[in-house]
Parts: sequence; C-alpha cells; structure tokens
Amino acid sequence: MSCQQVHQFLDAYIDRELDLATTLEFEDHLKECSGCRTIYEQYKDLHDSVQAQLSYFEASDRLQRKVRAALRSDGSDARREWFPHWRAWAIAASIVAVILIGTVLFQTLKRSRQSEMLAEQVVSSHIRSLMANHLSDVISSDQHTVKPWFNGKLDFAPVVKDLASQGFPLAGGRLDYLADRPVAALVYKRRQHTINLFLWPSPDSDSRPGTETARGYNVVHWTQAHMNYWAVSDLNAAELGEFAADLRK
Repeated sequence: MSCQQVHQFLDAYIDRELDLATTLEFEDHLKECSGCRTIYEQYKDLHDSVQAQLSYFEASDRLQRKVRAALRSDGSDARREWFPHWRAWAIAASIVAVILIGTVLFQTLKRSRQSEMLAEQVVSSHIRSLMANHLSDVISSDQHTVKPWFNGKLDFAPVVKDLASQGFPLAGGRLDYLADRPVAALVYKRRQHTINLFLWPSPDSDSRPGTETARGYNVVHWTQAHMNYWAVSDLNAAELGEFAADLRK
C-alpha cells in the first residue's frame, strides 16, 4: 500500500470500515512508514478529541411514549395534540442543531489539523533543500528562464514573478513533492535569507493569507486564482508577510 492510499483510507480505517485484507495492508504500512504513522496518530488524536467533546442524545422512554401517543391520536383535541408535537419537534430540532454544530466543528478542526500537517511538510522540504544544497534545478533570476523550465515537468504552469524591485530577487526553481503530488518550488532571496515558495493547483476559491510557525520557521499560505501558495523561511514574520503581499498584487 502506498502513502497516498494510506492518506485516502485514514477515515475508513479509524471508523473500522475497511475489509480485513485492506486493514492488514494499512497496518503493515504504518509499521514501516514513520511519516504515515505520525499523520495517522495526529489524525486519530483529532478524531478522538472531537468525538469526546460531542454529546450523544437519546430520546427518553417518556418522550418516546408521548411521541407514539401523539401519532396514535385521532385528532379530536387539536390543542392537546399540539403541545406534545411541538415539544417533540423542538427536541428533534435541538438534536439536529447539535449534530450540525458538531459536524462543522469537526470539519473546522480537521482543516486546521490538515493545515498544521501540511505546514510541517513544507518546512521539512525547506530544510531538506538547504541541507542537501539542492535549492534549484534551474538557477536564474530571470522569470522568463525559470517559468519555461517547468514545461512538461508539471501538469500546470506555475506563476513566476520577478520581485527584485521589492527586495525579493528570484534565485531559481525546482520540482518538489507535497500534498501527495508534484509541485513547483520557486526560490527567492532576502539578504542572506532563503524563501521557498511552493505552488500547485487548488479547487478552492481565493483566501486571505494564513500564518503558521513550525520548528522555528515562519510559514505563510493562501489560495489565489485556483493556486495554492505556501511560502516558508527563517525570515521574520513581518517581512515574509510583505513577500506574500507583493506576490498577491
């Protein structure tokens, strides 16, 4: 089983919906892959935390008797019938509201945890590029040299901007792998600091920049024109925010 398949089966595995053979493959992969095991443990903690915070409501015997009695009523006394009906519907509406709120809360927490995990991946890729001295596959400060280099290597055309006049000169680009897919990595500089900018397509609408901090690195991410942007650097948060603002213009 691949890492991508493990990520796809996370929900089903936690909810015990996988068949025996797939479950065994899933667990064998977790034993061998520390990265997927970490993601699974973080996701399981989130799942258990949300489940522990949600309340489960079960109709009491008294309420069930009243609802049954109301359904059996022949309609001879409308005013007497209305109150148990109204009360039953109010309780049902309250239960539905709690379920909806819980679902929204779970999805919000899930997106937050996914953002945190992606920030960790982004920082890891940034560190690897610095340690391996492999910042760029194409070294150039010319956007018209960097952008064409990606032709045929990705299934999309990355947006490459020249920000030298704003104090963020382009230094090159390379291929990288994030969020279970190949992405474009553009390299910018700010004095002695390196900024890695990761780009790949997104189905989501435009969003304002969000910020993360992971292992001492600052991360800024946003969505624009159906593209994900994740910028990471040891540059201070204010200047990295300026970099993001210049890119969004």
